[in-house]
Amino acid sequence: MKPPFRADQVGSLLRPKELAEARRDFKLKKLDAKTLREIEDRAIRNAIAKQESIGLQAITDGEFRRDWWHLDFMTQLDGVTATANPGPKFGGTQEQPPIPSVTGKVGCSKPVFASEFSFLKANTRQTAKLTIPSPAMLHLRGGRSSISKSAYPELAEFWADAAAAYRKAIAHLAAAGCTYLQLDDVSFSYLCDPKIRETCRRNDDDPAQLPRTYASAVSNALRDRPAGMTVTMHTCRGNFKSSWVASGGYEPVAEAMFSSDVDAFFMEFDSERAGGFEPLRYLPKGKKVVLGIMTSKSAELESREFLIGRIKEAAKFVSLENLCLSPQCGFSSTHHGNSLTEDEQWRKLERIVEVAREVWK
Repeated sequence: MKPPFRADQVGSLLRPKELAEARRDFKLKKLDAKTLREIEDRAIRNAIAKQESIGLQAITDGEFRRDWWHLDFMTQLDGVTATANPGPKFGGTQEQPPIPSVTGKVGCSKPVFASEFSFLKANTRQTAKLTIPSPAMLHLRGGRSSISKSAYPELAEFWADAAAAYRKAIAHLAAAGCTYLQLDDVSFSYLCDPKIRETCRRNDDDPAQLPRTYASAVSNALRDRPAGMTVTMHTCRGNFKSSWVASGGYEPVAEAMFSSDVDAFFMEFDSERAGGFEPLRYLPKGKKVVLGIMTSKSAELESREFLIGRIKEAAKFVSLENLCLSPQCGFSSTHHGNSLTEDEQWRKLERIVEVAREVWK
């Protein structure tokens, strides 16, 4: 079976203690780069072995070499820097993730994550999966106000450059052997929330037009992808230390989101904040949906009966053959991690595999 797999995952994993301490010590100049790399390599090999042992076919490096799911990639593009987050904020935490800002012409003058992917691919017997942020993430949080008007008097040129940069980055990844790529894109689900749409207006953007703009950016970024590369999109309403930003069902954005030229959509459905499955009726023929009906934000293990029941509900709108199962997000979108233990994380992924085997035989 081509990806996405019946039992899949979004990508990030809780950082083991040794790894977290090593990355902290490296920033404090208490550890050299060579030793850090050895500790990262060891942690990734252990995570790969665990993923394979529980039956996952899509294997990630847990994003163990990153601090942030998005910034570590985007700030390696030309013309992009990280700045303070002006809002909306994650609830329940004073610390807030930075956001990307475009301060110059966007480009991709060097491979990004290609060597990291090569290490992953060389160390797994299954399908190596890489996650990168969507090009829409260069715009969403700061909007027009976070994109230099001297570099880009007109946004059309910005979007053209962003797509071209992504095409180069994806070509580098393809050359490294990547056949399963996931674009992480919170923009569509954020735009389901009235307060996010109001923020967009304050940023001089039209929230009614943005879903189509973002879908077009994704499709243009993927224009030259190799025929053998599966590309999926993941969307959720925020995931930082088990907190979130947005609420609202997919109805306002579903048609635009589903127009993106990807093969499947990882969609968050783990709480009432995500709404019902009805917007799945817009899914185009031949596309798949990976149901994120298990939460990665808390330790409580969902029952087999609950997960199977939810899959059956979704199958009223999309054929069971076009559905898969995963957690609604990663377990550690940032280096901080969510509010559960590694053992609880692995039990959740084991349950995903168990239920997928039962439902799809």
